[in-house]
Amino acid sequence: MAKFSEIFWHKPLLPKIHKKRQEGVFFTAPMVLSMLFLALIILCCIFAPLISPYSPTEQNLTESLALPSLRHLLGTDKVGRDLLTRLFYGGRTTLLSAIGVVAFSVMVGVPLGLVSGYYGGLADAVIGRVCDVVLAFPSLLLAFVLVAGFGRGMASAVVALGIVYVPMLARLVRSLTLVEKNKTYVEAANSIGYSDARIMFRHILPNCVSTITVQITLDLAYAILDLASLSFLGLGVQPPTADWGAMLDEGRNFLLQNPLLALAPGIAIIVTVVALNIFSDGLHQYFEPVQRKLPSFKKVEKRRQKEGVA
Repeated sequence: MAKFSEIFWHKPLLPKIHKKRQEGVFFTAPMVLSMLFLALIILCCIFAPLISPYSPTEQNLTESLALPSLRHLLGTDKVGRDLLTRLFYGGRTTLLSAIGVVAFSVMVGVPLGLVSGYYGGLADAVIGRVCDVVLAFPSLLLAFVLVAGFGRGMASAVVALGIVYVPMLARLVRSLTLVEKNKTYVEAANSIGYSDARIMFRHILPNCVSTITVQITLDLAYAILDLASLSFLGLGVQPPTADWGAMLDEGRNFLLQNPLLALAPGIAIIVTVVALNIFSDGLHQYFEPVQRKLPSFKKVEKRRQKEGVA
């Protein structure tokens, strides 16, 4: 007879809890590099006040469009603001806004997907049709319309993109729920008399976390690109707030005087998005046994021998 924990904890959140889990390699070379780049970017944004002696809004017209020097490592913009400082503070705005977009989509999309997949019927039909309507529009075009309705600003951009991302996450959670609700542990929970909410959020959802985590990391990369696009078009942050998309828009007019004004935020966006994509791909390979990179037989045997000796 199966143990109680095996019935109601089919696929644990933490890999170490499952002793029979296939041994995979998490810290591969691409994963390590992507995590190093992401950690460096995040640390620079967090500790921007300690790294840079300037303010992101401090103007000095006497040093307008200054070239890189020891005083200003990346030069200055058209009103004499230090470019490196604005790059760090702009990263704060962009990353926090992207996290806000993903958090909004998770808070709305996950419950909708669980309800749609678990109950089916009318709830599934209504939620599915609403998602179809939202997905029928190009994502950025719909975001433009929503921002125009809510008003310009980063808060409006975050809410608009969050609404755009909800259907994709809800569809994913629905498909996962359809698979999980027919398994034995859900039938056992129903027979004991657990409520539907407990079954959905305490038993089905933990078994979907790995796939949802991969999708969230991808959405985070897409959110950075979409937010940069909105700011580039003047629909995101408003001056003088620093943001990578807005900095890219400001710098494109001065490519001949100082190309770094546009190249620096552009490279920051590219590096961050590529690192997130590589990290997401690594998570997907690790969570999926079929695609997981496994250690050599010798390494597994040595590890097991050490555990046996211990």
